[in-house]
Amino acid sequence: MRQAGGLCFCHPLNLTSATAPSSHQHHHHHPTSLHKPFLKLSRKTHEVRPTAWLQHVCCAGPAAVDSYKHEAHPPPHHHPHHHHQMHAEDIDLLQWMHNQGLPPCKIQLKEWITHNGMGKPIHYVAASQDVHAGELVLSVPWALVVTLERVLGNETIAELLTTNKLSELACLALYLMYEKKRGTESFWYPFIRELDRQRGRGQVAVESPLLWSSEELNDYFTGSPMKDIVLERLEGIKREYEELDTVWFMAGSLFKQYPYDIPTEAFSFKIFKQAFVAVQSCVVHLQGVSLARRFALIPLGPPLLGYKSNCKAMLKVMGDHVQLEVDRPYKAGEPIVVWCGPQPNSRLLLNYGFVDEDNPHDRLSVEAALNTKDPLYQAKRTIVQRHNKFTIQTFQFYKGKEQETLLDMLPYLRLAHLSDLEVLDSVFAAEGPVCPSTFEGLKLQASSCNERAVLEQLSDYFTNRLAGYRTSLTEDESLLKDMHISPKKRVATQLMRIEKEILVRTLEEIQKFQDQLPNDTVSPCRGPYVPKLK
Repeated sequence: MRQAGGLCFCHPLNLTSATAPSSHQHHHHHPTSLHKPFLKLSRKTHEVRPTAWLQHVCCAGPAAVDSYKHEAHPPPHHHPHHHHQMHAEDIDLLQWMHNQGLPPCKIQLKEWITHNGMGKPIHYVAASQDVHAGELVLSVPWALVVTLERVLGNETIAELLTTNKLSELACLALYLMYEKKRGTESFWYPFIRELDRQRGRGQVAVESPLLWSSEELNDYFTGSPMKDIVLERLEGIKREYEELDTVWFMAGSLFKQYPYDIPTEAFSFKIFKQAFVAVQSCVVHLQGVSLARRFALIPLGPPLLGYKSNCKAMLKVMGDHVQLEVDRPYKAGEPIVVWCGPQPNSRLLLNYGFVDEDNPHDRLSVEAALNTKDPLYQAKRTIVQRHNKFTIQTFQFYKGKEQETLLDMLPYLRLAHLSDLEVLDSVFAAEGPVCPSTFEGLKLQASSCNERAVLEQLSDYFTNRLAGYRTSLTEDESLLKDMHISPKKRVATQLMRIEKEILVRTLEEIQKFQDQLPNDTVSPCRGPYVPKLK
């Protein structure tokens, strides 16, 4: 009996590139032809070709897996501890993990019929019995965790990462693509097959917008900054792809295991993008471990584990296991959730394909910039730097804390609007929502006139930003009540509703500030060098 191949265990997104998901802790998630194999291997050229519907390379079905076995090069290593199962196609993930040393646990895999039965069901982790808060429900042996340490062996991981030639997600995606080609010969076949079942879909069975069509991005995210966020991440993934050959050559263990499979010849960009997104949806950012272990793929982890922004449970390394203690009681059959880190919903949707309505970390960014043509630019630059600001400053408007951000932003804009050198320093010292007419004996020509100009500019900016959406908040509420709305449109509408709520509340706060101005006839006095907002 042959031993399982895939990893030589003697070698045991914040990412270094723009493609990384950001989180403190975890970074880890319908089409009409879901049952088509993702890849086909040409027997004449050994070229990997996508089918009409591109699925994740680490998520191909068994038919595609078998097509690789006879074409790919023989596996270079076999797993030293466990012999290969005779019928890998028939074993489920949990059974496989128990066979490989998973201790008894208090979880089970359950099936969710998605979107009124129109999509392929997905699995999720649920409690197998009633559990109490603080109980240990899962303990995964380190031998069943995929990290860069296992992929790259004993090489100097930090050096590779700091070359900007490699990111953790790109390397893990590349490794899984190679393992995918090995089919049932891979030690990781049951795990990869489960990823195939999930197809990069998160807990609401929606793919990351990175896999949506350009038409869907335009239709669903008009007016939202989300479209630019998606396009920026896609550019980052493209840069990762262009460096794959260098990474493969630099990482001697990858080169040794797959010496004839040059990455960009073996895998197209579309294949890599989908593999990257699949890894992105399930990777966990472990705390308190070495650089080579910080990003991990954990069977029974995300996307099988759901995420919740207000959850405190985390996957933690304890000795030679990755363990999960729950932070709340569960009844048998209830889905188990973990903390996703302090991520806004824009990142949750981008990385994991869902929106959390209870997320306290939602925010909108506003960039303010001093006008470089202003004769007082250098003087203003010195002042903003003295107050720990920049000439191009980003202000984050958090949901429910809009007034706090406005109070932080107002002195910056007051300064930017001023044309009187004598009063520049006093503006940042002024407190309160409305700039006083005098401060420390200095007469501020920037009293009502300047304040009206600042508040008017802000009001115009947020009003125009709100008008950029195709639908109103009321229309969004009606859409979300429609049970027949497409899953992608639903999550996009949820996100944009949150964005609009922040914009509306900010406009309400601005109006309150305007109401505090003296009731006179002074008109806003916008100077020729007003700051730029975007």
